Amino acid sequence: MLKTITSALLAFGFAGLTWAQQIDLNKATEVELDALKGVGPVLTKSVMEERKKAPFKDWEDATSRVKGLGPQKASSLSEQGVRVQGSAYTVKETEKKSAATKEMNTDKAAVKATKPGDSSAKSGPAKN
Repeated sequence: MLKTITSALLAFGFAGLTWAQQIDLNKATEVELDALKGVGPVLTKSVMEERKKAPFKDWEDATSRVKGLGPQKASSLSEQGVRVQGSAYTVKETEKKSAATKEMNTDKAAVKATKPGDSSAKSGPAKN
């Protein structure tokens, strides 16, 4: 019984250490990058190629140079512990505004599509 409890505690402890691990985008191996949620071989290859040219200065540099690494992906990676020069990704005010604008436009389109009387099929009296 004591062995079971001890092994369970150790397993949870190691899982916690693995989850809390931080990875620097400039130093991560291909295996480490591929293991991240939302990162596949294509994105890994792009990161590795751009990194050979020059190390990433910050998240803005990384997102501008790596195709497929946009604000959403950068935010997701940052939540998983990926850092650039020790910094987590932060959403800038301009990105917040553009996301809010997109959301408003989507809401307007949904309202426009559900307006009564816009359907092309007109209902008439039921025929028996």
